[in-house]
Amino acid sequence: MFAKHTIYKLDPYNMLTVEVQGKTLVVREISDQWGEETRKFLSRPEMMEWAERRFRPEDFPGGETELQQVMDKLRSI
Repeated sequence: MFAKHTIYKLDPYNMLTVEVQGKTLVVREISDQWGEETRKFLSRPEMMEWAERRFRPEDFPGGETELQQVMDKLRSI
């Protein structure tokens, strides 16, 4: 059984989840514009580096505050 964490879920078509599969972190990003993208990371630092490059405050309705909440949830995994 894998641990699944919902990082954000705006609706059924816009969400980000992380599954912890042993040492592997599987990130699924679902977007109404781009569909589903899956990425696998071998470490938390690798995942955080991707997230810091991937997300910007303008990507979220709540701006900088919401981005910080997303990053805090990712760090807590």
